[in-house]
Amino acid sequence: MTTKELEDKLQARDIHPTAMRLLVLEYLIGQEEAISLSDLESHLTHSDRTTLYRTLKTFREHGLVHQIHDDSGNTKYALCRDDCTCSYPDDMHVHFYCSRCEKTYCFPHLTIPEMDLPDSFEPTYVNFVVTGTCPSCAS
Repeated sequence: MTTKELEDKLQARDIHPTAMRLLVLEYLIGQEEAISLSDLESHLTHSDRTTLYRTLKTFREHGLVHQIHDDSGNTKYALCRDDCTCSYPDDMHVHFYCSRCEKTYCFPHLTIPEMDLPDSFEPTYVNFVVTGTCPSCAS
């Protein structure tokens, strides 16, 4: 993606483009699986951990990324689809965590069904993680 396209993607979510935000977005776009803060920190070695965390937090608050809690013990982040609003149940989907390589994958085509919760219970976040072995590790 060009710098202009990255800036447009941020601005579409009301995020002011900064050099760090552009670098983080560019890295996220290149990933096939969800990443942790440590993954991001390892890639952007000259960056401050706090700045990277704040960038991911801003992205999450504006619906550019969603977070996943898997069996690794780390919070991971993945880009949302362009039409995602991170609303329940419309944009909630299944994630797959490989217990061998510890990678987490999003499956946006596998939606989480709406649950009939008791009165006065209002869900704001749903986490559905399937744990197993990915195709790379299975072979």
